[in-house]
Amino acid sequence: MSGTVLIVDDQYGIRVLLNEVLQTEGYKTFQASNGIQAINIAKQENLDLVLLDMKIPGMDGIEILKRLKEMDDSIRVIIMTAYGELDMIQRAKDLGALTHFAKPFDIDDIRKAVKDYIQLQPEK
Repeated sequence: MSGTVLIVDDQYGIRVLLNEVLQTEGYKTFQASNGIQAINIAKQENLDLVLLDMKIPGMDGIEILKRLKEMDDSIRVIIMTAYGELDMIQRAKDLGALTHFAKPFDIDDIRKAVKDYIQLQPEK
C-alpha cells in the first residue's frame, strides 16, 4: 500500500498510535500538533489524505479544514472528534470532510477507511 497521510492531533499519544499503524501499512506519514504545522506540511507535501482532529487549541479543526480546502479543494480529509457535536461534524462534512470517527475510535476502522479513501484517490 502506498500513499501519504497527514495526522493532525494535539494529543501526542494519538498521533504516535496512528503514525505507527499507518507506517506499518506502508504509508508515508507526517504529524502535526497544531494548525500552523498542518498547513505548512500541506504546502510542502503532496498529501493523499488528512486525519484531522476537530478540537485543537489555537486554530480549530474547522479552520484547518477550510484552509486545507482553499489550498487544494481535492484534498481528502477524515475528521476525528472526542465530542458528539453533531453541528461541528455536519459543518465539517459541508466543507468537504469525507467521514468522521468519534474518539475513542477502533484503530481497525481507521485503517480500513484510510485504505479505502486512498484507493479511491486518483493518481497525481
